[in-house]
Amino acid sequence: MLDPALCRQARLSRDARFDGRFFIAVKTTGIYCRPICPATPPKESNVVYFDSAVAAAQAGFRPCLRCRPDSAPDSPAWRGTQTTLERALRLIDEGALQEGSLSCLCERLGIGERYLRRLFQQRFGVAPKAYALYRQCLFAKQLLHQTTLPVTDIAYASGFRSLRRFNDAFKAQIGLTPREVRRESTERSPELILRLAYRPPYAWESLRDFFISRHIEGLEWVDERHYGRCIAWGEARGHFTAEHRPDRHDFLVRLELDDLRMLSPVVRRIRRLLDLDADTSVIETHLTQALPGLPLIEGLRLPGVWSLFEAGIRAILGQQVTVAAARRLVTTLVATLGEPACESEGQVRYHFPTPSQIAGSDLTFLKMPESRRETLRRFASFYRQQADSADEPSTWTALKGIGQWTADYATMRGAGDPDIWLAGDLGVKKALPSLNSHDPAGAAPWRSYLTLQLWSQSSLSLQTSSRPTSSRQASSRPTRSR
Repeated sequence: MLDPALCRQARLSRDARFDGRFFIAVKTTGIYCRPICPATPPKESNVVYFDSAVAAAQAGFRPCLRCRPDSAPDSPAWRGTQTTLERALRLIDEGALQEGSLSCLCERLGIGERYLRRLFQQRFGVAPKAYALYRQCLFAKQLLHQTTLPVTDIAYASGFRSLRRFNDAFKAQIGLTPREVRRESTERSPELILRLAYRPPYAWESLRDFFISRHIEGLEWVDERHYGRCIAWGEARGHFTAEHRPDRHDFLVRLELDDLRMLSPVVRRIRRLLDLDADTSVIETHLTQALPGLPLIEGLRLPGVWSLFEAGIRAILGQQVTVAAARRLVTTLVATLGEPACESEGQVRYHFPTPSQIAGSDLTFLKMPESRRETLRRFASFYRQQADSADEPSTWTALKGIGQWTADYATMRGAGDPDIWLAGDLGVKKALPSLNSHDPAGAAPWRSYLTLQLWSQSSLSLQTSSRPTSSRQASSRPTRSR
């Protein structure tokens, strides 16, 4: 439940740390805003608070054209605590109801349609399809504000099959027509540029250094203010470069994608890769209370990997070797099997190899034990054959050569799971004395951030590998640094 007194203080101070954690609806205007809206604050008697944009829209309010609630970071709080609901929201945001039916979504979740509808009614007061439709319209509104894409292209990029359907849905959900929103917009660019906001603080230097030490030439690029990489989503291919702008609490993302229908899930994946939706003030308050005396880096974020498959491959290649050696192996794999993307400054860029490309190669170009090559091929074949079920790392441990460490590490970086504790990691073990004998279990549900905080304290976090003490442990405890 939202605390009205806390919300009032946050909106009057326009505290950016609360951006996306709640929304302010004004009864006299019928508009809902972000806490950072530059408009003159309304009287408290005219204000209603909502914990999500969907809830505000369901109550009959339309989004503000000045602060643009469609651009606010998502708050984990409104997603609830039920695993099924969280997974349903993630799949819907990735386009599950645009590409398939509600029954197909329920089959992937392993639940009935009636139960899923009940979860959404209890949490948002709307059906799953109504939720998905509103999210599509908010994304379209963001594109109308920030790009000069034709309205027809924006309709398809937002998941609509026809311009007429898009216009009708947008008017019903937003309260304005697409052309009315575009007429009000003053910050458009001829490029496909998006502004992805976050709640401060944001420890960009720590994230940047983590990426720099592990970035793969040809696949990724990192410098003082930027991170970019080649990306793939289904059959769509492209690349992006994100520029950090600390004064605006956002990233300016320049994106190229050859299939705009995949734009919405791609943007969601970029947000996850940069961990833009984390509320680090809440996380660090919890860690401080659970583990008194633990020194913390303020605003530390989880450094993501584009996909679970890529995270798994990188973890396997990092088994029992240094960060530098693992990086060389991944670079060789990408340059040998990756699909060429484009040229930039005289250098060829590549997409990360697909499961079929890795499974069909003998991998002899990789200088490592044959048993590890077999593990790579086995893992890639599993991904090629199992489709959706392969995106559950808990199933990976049935494969020879992959242990719990690999599955957990890939879950943390490839899926952005906030509650992974890598107890067997050498870097974590070295930093354990800083916990002052407190139980790490108290850090739940933010143990991934605890792991990252401990890595930052360990001199081994960027330099060494987590070498198993026996051959039996090798498959379950690869190098932590990958």
